[in-house]
Amino acid sequence: MPNTIIIGSGCYIPPRIIGRDFFMDSEFYDENGEKFDKSNAEIIQKFVEITEIEHRRYIGENQSNSEIAYQASKIAIEDAKIDQENLDYIICASNFGEVNLNGNQNFMPNMAARVKAKLGIKNRKCITYDMIFGCPGWVEGMILANVLIKSKQAKNILVVGSETLSRVTDPFDRNKMIFADGAGAVIVTATDDENAGIISHNSICDNGAELNYLVNAPSLNENSKNPEKLYIRMQGRKIYEYALKNVPPAIKETIEQAGLSIENIDKILIHQANAKMDYAIISNLFKLYGIKDYDHNISPMTIQEFGNSSVATIPTMYDLIIKNKMDRHRFQKGDNVIFTSVGAGMNINAIVYRFP
Repeated sequence: MPNTIIIGSGCYIPPRIIGRDFFMDSEFYDENGEKFDKSNAEIIQKFVEITEIEHRRYIGENQSNSEIAYQASKIAIEDAKIDQENLDYIICASNFGEVNLNGNQNFMPNMAARVKAKLGIKNRKCITYDMIFGCPGWVEGMILANVLIKSKQAKNILVVGSETLSRVTDPFDRNKMIFADGAGAVIVTATDDENAGIISHNSICDNGAELNYLVNAPSLNENSKNPEKLYIRMQGRKIYEYALKNVPPAIKETIEQAGLSIENIDKILIHQANAKMDYAIISNLFKLYGIKDYDHNISPMTIQEFGNSSVATIPTMYDLIIKNKMDRHRFQKGDNVIFTSVGAGMNINAIVYRFP
């Protein structure tokens, strides 16, 4: 069977930088609908200490999710140096689809179809799929692409993750400071090289009580002007505990499926959820191998400056590293790299990718 390798990448990082001052005039409410008695300066400082998110990026009012997905995809296609008419599939991951300024979500037509139209692709056999899988959507899109390529149903596939979370956050929820906008994309293709590409993958779906950890819900302020409007809502503590318990063994299982050990892994590109959680996940992974101290350079971080753009965090990070735009981080031929994420569902996935 053919293997799946990445031959091009691109990302769109909105130029609008949102710092802590942007939230200084906010009204923050707790989960019980009560206004916090702490000052905003205290709330924001504590938030930064936990998440390390000092800045995040928002799109402009005249932009859309499909537009930034298109921008990232266009760069990836150019980078891959292929004719876009030779794309067999476009797989687009998002949580909310197209979102207007009022926060209304729209999946008809689907995001992948919108991206195809913006690219101007005429090929009717270029099939458009949306991947709705929480923050792990882009990684799951890569897994689907790999299955399509291995089954010889496709040769060239565009996998893009794009999100405009700034438009679906509750103005009264302090967690709004986590979320950001952005897009990342790659082109994958079939190769006969048996020692390169996606060499193992793993997905887990826990959909019992975990369904309520990340949901759409009304505003925390029951007196808000839009009581029927739904916003992204998360139970941070439960997500943290779930991730620390379940993500490290899922990654370890994926490494073992590849016939490798942690010593063979060169980089771990983990979804940028919040810094504290990501550090803890990686630390727990190494503990599963009996290792207490490790080189933190193995796990690049972008969340401090870009925030959590959900499905876009990993492909954006990949694009920045492959193009030498992240200090101290490089990919080399033969490197074994993990892509891994956790998010709404709750869903977990991981890939071991070997550089050709």
